[in-house]
Amino acid sequence: MGDAGDLRQGESVYRPIVAFDFDGTLTVRDSFTAFLQWRVGPAAWWAGWARLAPALARYVRDRDRGRLKAAAIGVFLGGTPRVEIEDAARRFAEGHARRLLRPDALRAWARWREQGARLVIVTASPEEIVQPFARGLGADLLIATRLAYDDRDRLTGRLDGLNCRGPEKVRRLQAEFGDDVHLDAAYGDSDGDREMLAIAEERGLKVFQGTP
Repeated sequence: MGDAGDLRQGESVYRPIVAFDFDGTLTVRDSFTAFLQWRVGPAAWWAGWARLAPALARYVRDRDRGRLKAAAIGVFLGGTPRVEIEDAARRFAEGHARRLLRPDALRAWARWREQGARLVIVTASPEEIVQPFARGLGADLLIATRLAYDDRDRLTGRLDGLNCRGPEKVRRLQAEFGDDVHLDAAYGDSDGDREMLAIAEERGLKVFQGTP
């Protein structure tokens, strides 16, 4: 897990590690917000944000995106069985991938794939929501925010660990590839990607602007 190379016929064959942020980098908008709007519908969407008013007020003070995300999960998805979330995420990806994914980002993804790179999506969005997109793209690894489930396998409205943003992206990459992980390239679109870009040889911040 700490070695970026593969063994073939007794020799170490180096495979570049390339990390892509998801929302705003591979996609034109936030996938989790789009998923929630699609799943609950307009009336429940606006009613839910009214219920989130205290969490939004607290976010203005503490800027804790993880806390706000957990609150939104509790309001919109709390108590939902894992299997139901996974099925909805699959259907959402099938119906929305073409209108969400940036064509220039997909070209860069394909170019690195042709070079034999190990392609990693590193995102603050929930793992369950991004997983169908990652499978469709043929990602080698998905690193994302984990959601917590209760003993009945239903969403609790909490996160399982930290929001995968900023320094947490690097920590999660280190957990997969070793403390000395170095990326051949990394692509992102916000301050939450800067730590990940800092450990990359090629650093792409807001380089993809294409729309479907």
